[in-house]
Amino acid sequence: MNAPFTMKPSVTVRASSLAELFDCPARWEAKQLLRMRMPSSGAARLGTAIHAGTALFDQAKLDGNPLTPSEAAGALIDALYAKDDEQGNGEVDWGDTDPNAAEKIGLTLHSRYCHEIAPKQDYVGVEVPCEALEITDLGLVLTGTTDRIYRNVDGELGIADLKSGARAVGSDGIAVTSGHGPQMGVYELIAEFAVGQALTAPAQIIGLNTGKTAASQKVGVGLISNAREALIGDEDSPGLLQHASHIIHSGQFYGNSKSMYCSAKYCPRHPTCKFKG
Repeated sequence: MNAPFTMKPSVTVRASSLAELFDCPARWEAKQLLRMRMPSSGAARLGTAIHAGTALFDQAKLDGNPLTPSEAAGALIDALYAKDDEQGNGEVDWGDTDPNAAEKIGLTLHSRYCHEIAPKQDYVGVEVPCEALEITDLGLVLTGTTDRIYRNVDGELGIADLKSGARAVGSDGIAVTSGHGPQMGVYELIAEFAVGQALTAPAQIIGLNTGKTAASQKVGVGLISNAREALIGDEDSPGLLQHASHIIHSGQFYGNSKSMYCSAKYCPRHPTCKFKG
């Protein structure tokens, strides 16, 4: 006799946090479930600022009231030096990063995006929110905000996601897409749910290289097709969403001391992680 189906209690998961769940479940639990706050890194704050400036630029154009890149750059400056970030955390661990240098990098990338990337895009949505996409059998409620929804030359809709970092764009001028597929797949799911339309165009990664020299501050676009393939598996080969559900509902929030994002400064609970409370 088959065991009766047991409904899992629903846990809300931010789409942007799934990569961290797979990288270090202990850190994910501390931040997402226990609501412990850790300082934002300088790189993360710079990324948030770039998102703010470019989003204002694109939304203004979509609204029919376009701004110049310089006018939209005010949002970047405000976000870079804001008292609190989008998670309500006001502390920034700038580390070896000089905020003034970060500002210059951010303004350069903002300008390059506005002049080189945005004019080639046909956006139909900017910072599109999804309040709750419930996957009942997995006990997950996916929520989050999709950076952009674009329309390609064939009239198909797809998502576009901005990624900033020291290696966001390859030497060939194309945005690095490796490792972003699963996250883009989740964004496709929530974006489809939010707008009520199928998204069949490849996902775009818009890379912005935060190099220290002007020559290294490149922007580029990379494409990911079939981003959702790894999300849903079967009984023999569970997909990433099944894996996420298992970690969360089993409570197996193990630490990953080999995580490239680990810091010697912060670990709320788990001695197996390099984080130290």
